[in-house]
Amino acid sequence: MYDFADKVVLVTGGATGIGRASALAFGRRGAFVVIAGRRRAEGQQAVEALAEIGATGRFVATDLTQPAEIEALHRTIVSDHGRLDVAFNNAGYQEPRAPLAEQEPGLYDRVFDTNVRSVYLCLQHQVRQMVAQGGGAIVVNASVSGLRNPNPGLALYSASKAATISLTRSAAMEYADKGVRINGVAPGRVVTDMMLGSKIMDMSAVAAGLPLRRMGRPEEVAEAVVWLASDAASFIVGHVLNADGGFMAL
Repeated sequence: MYDFADKVVLVTGGATGIGRASALAFGRRGAFVVIAGRRRAEGQQAVEALAEIGATGRFVATDLTQPAEIEALHRTIVSDHGRLDVAFNNAGYQEPRAPLAEQEPGLYDRVFDTNVRSVYLCLQHQVRQMVAQGGGAIVVNASVSGLRNPNPGLALYSASKAATISLTRSAAMEYADKGVRINGVAPGRVVTDMMLGSKIMDMSAVAAGLPLRRMGRPEEVAEAVVWLASDAASFIVGHVLNADGGFMAL
């Protein structure tokens, strides 16, 4: 039920962090993994990491804030591989921490273009292809910040992730009866470049505030993503799975 042999899997923002861990997790289970994002060097390194574990994949340089590049990405996948079985819409951006009134107006576009519009456009291309081919599974990377804002200074990020969660659930209801399962994953305190760049000075204090008393690892979220995309989760639709070390239970 966790076998992705002969499956084509897309991971956006797959060069680093949760995306990279998820790409490797799919690759270990037999998938051909398409990694998309702007970080060319890191993307190629992720493809090399796939090869090191005996998996196959490719990197497609894509700016997920550009609609034309999103369209080209999905057109390339279908043209070269004939199908798209799984998509993990993972690319995201978090603004520099600052009170709402002190944030630059242009940040709104960057945050929402990356975290909401890109997911909206990716979903459009993905569901069209998956309906045409007879089915598929999509996972969207949200955040516990979209369910409960745990941090002052990240109003745009939190608002965008709340919108992403609503978008995910709406799409799930529209396409469930057409063979496309759509779910979300909501990571909590996970050690990634984004987390390390968020100006949280005392990581040990953050970890101590979680029920597990530790931060999460990208690989732990990746396992949740793989499960949601697998046949083991065949009855799971429109769900947002908290991979948060118990944060939302507090």
